Amino acid sequence: MTSAPDPLLKDLGMHFRKVRMAAGLSQEQIALRANISRPRYRDIETGAAAARATTLVNVARALGMEMMLIPQAMVPAIQSMLQPAADDDDRPAFTSDVEEEEGA
Repeated sequence: MTSAPDPLLKDLGMHFRKVRMAAGLSQEQIALRANISRPRYRDIETGAAAARATTLVNVARALGMEMMLIPQAMVPAIQSMLQPAADDDDRPAFTSDVEEEEGA
């Protein structure tokens, strides 16, 4: 009896796949860059297998990404900053109004 893949692993794998496809790279190329086998990378990309944090960091870097660990309580705040604004006047919290103030 096999258990269903963890949704978090599937989401991470799907994200890796989208980035890999957008870069025009094969699973073999990413596996080589991450120093793992292609079947191992395939299992990570499909969410069929969990991987060590170091392996995930290596895969992310092979894809030109960086992984960050953040406190779970901060996830909603960070996700809201990464979402496109619904209103054009609404800017992310990390922008500055200095240029506007100087021109006023």
